Amino acid sequence: MTSSLSILIYHRVLARPDPLFPGEVDARLFERQLRLLKRFYTPLPLALAVERLQDGTLPARAVSITFDDGYADNAQVALPLLQRHAMHATFFIATGYLDGGQMWNDSVIEGVRHAPGPLLDLQAYGLGCLPVGSLAQRRAAIATLLGQLKYLPFAQRQRMAMHIRRQAPARPRPVTMLSTEQLRRLHAAGMGLGAHTVSHPILATLSNRAARLDIVNGKQQLEDLIQAPVSLFAYPNGKAGRDYGASHVEIVKSLGFTAAVATDWGVARPAHAVDVWQLPRFTPWDRGRLAFLWRMRQNRLRAAPATQDAD
Repeated sequence: MTSSLSILIYHRVLARPDPLFPGEVDARLFERQLRLLKRFYTPLPLALAVERLQDGTLPARAVSITFDDGYADNAQVALPLLQRHAMHATFFIATGYLDGGQMWNDSVIEGVRHAPGPLLDLQAYGLGCLPVGSLAQRRAAIATLLGQLKYLPFAQRQRMAMHIRRQAPARPRPVTMLSTEQLRRLHAAGMGLGAHTVSHPILATLSNRAARLDIVNGKQQLEDLIQAPVSLFAYPNGKAGRDYGASHVEIVKSLGFTAAVATDWGVARPAHAVDVWQLPRFTPWDRGRLAFLWRMRQNRLRAAPATQDAD
């Protein structure tokens, strides 16, 4: 098998398991996966891996770790584990949510998590009446609502998410996103930081002018915060042809990014025509050691990218 670059996507690493999301990566699972990657793969920082992909010096079974969005547990939980195992990750930051922000999907999750049961009545907003009497029903309700809202126009999606959040009793909003201090801690630790827009819109739902503005402002804000250039970009949601298109790739190129990542499955292989502005990535969701390694291998064998659900 020729050399290939597997790029892994994470979003969160929870300090402890969440009963509402039993499949979410927690500290114990993440550390187990880091050990497996060190033993069976060749971990590389993403920026270096892209360089070696282009010059043909990529080592066997190269792998890079990435995180999307900018959750606080990236610094609180993931960073100490990465440092313990001398591993590197690149964190793609949606700058508009730093210092106390909350992404729309997290507003939906918190609304459903704390909504009094057994029914969540959202008929006034055209979203039906959903059972939430059990954990399984709350999981199903969250999946349904996220699917209904994801591709709405940005402002409408934000409003609807807040309506859902308000269905739960008033309580302090959890601090889920990075602070500026935590962001700078990641940078000081030698981790990679990449741009992920300001507001995390689905670019295909915006005009090209609005998309460009959100991308360039995200890059500039991040560079101002860390006082260093930012050369890597991640497309929000990231499905080629659905969430972003050729015009957005051209915007990314024109802004001086050296590479960009999507969320289509697959691996990147050395080639003269490798598209470093649409690099595939893969989500390693298996909890068992053998299943994790098998899934990684199957992804490396893919002949062509296939789409997957993303953030």
